[in-house]
Amino acid sequence: MSTTEPAPTEARGRGSRTVVVSFLGAVVRRMGNWMPIGGSIDLLGPLGLDGPSVRTAVFRLKKRGWLDSESRGGIRGYALTPEALRSLAAGDEVIWHSRQSAALEDGWCIVNFSVPEAERSKRQQLRAHLSSLGFGNVGTAMWIAPARMQAAAERAISELGLTRYSAVFVGDHVAGQDLASLLYESWDLTGIDGRYRAFIDEFGPVADEIDASGVVDPQRAFTTYLTVVDGWRRLPYRDPGLPRELLSPDWSGPDAVALFERLVATLEGRALAHAARHWPVS
Repeated sequence: MSTTEPAPTEARGRGSRTVVVSFLGAVVRRMGNWMPIGGSIDLLGPLGLDGPSVRTAVFRLKKRGWLDSESRGGIRGYALTPEALRSLAAGDEVIWHSRQSAALEDGWCIVNFSVPEAERSKRQQLRAHLSSLGFGNVGTAMWIAPARMQAAAERAISELGLTRYSAVFVGDHVAGQDLASLLYESWDLTGIDGRYRAFIDEFGPVADEIDASGVVDPQRAFTTYLTVVDGWRRLPYRDPGLPRELLSPDWSGPDAVALFERLVATLEGRALAHAARHWPVS
């Protein structure tokens, strides 16, 4: 693979908005929380996003309250809002540092709720929120996660005003169904492992080729870096970080994390230096 080729998997198969969100989190925040729209379109073009696609994604993020129009030095652009910065910061710990395996001896957090039909939308929101936090569905209206998720579960319930309809318990598994079997029934752990393996299959050869060549074209560094970040950032959210001894011996999560960190270490500096050329000189 020559150093002038684009990244092996371009963003055409991924929604333009998710690539732009990855761009905001991984690049724009490092550039003073502001992006020139023209320069951003030029940067994202090699990833398969044309000008209209970028502008549409930006428009939707503006409506969502993530971006404000702001010109700098006569150049039209957009600034990240406090809401965007909060949301991006909230995901950093999971995306960049992964969800570390919980300790088995710390126990489990169980959430049970019975929300009236009149508040069905809130019930659905709570289910979605618990799932995004890494809870698995044990049964009807009952969810489980490592005990460290207690505070996050209580916040989610409180924010939706569902405290009086919910109960949160923390304790140990002491008897009954085999715990590992229960966990594999409560999460799609096989599917999560498969996504980790797909990440390794896609980007492992890229990392090997870059390491072997020792030279990375700046544009390719940027394109590959953003493609890696965009491909990775959804994976840790799906991983509940269960105790390692309860997972399959060939669980691929640690290898995927190591590969992601290796690629970031190699590409990040070069990618940001390339992006900086598309920002106006202050």
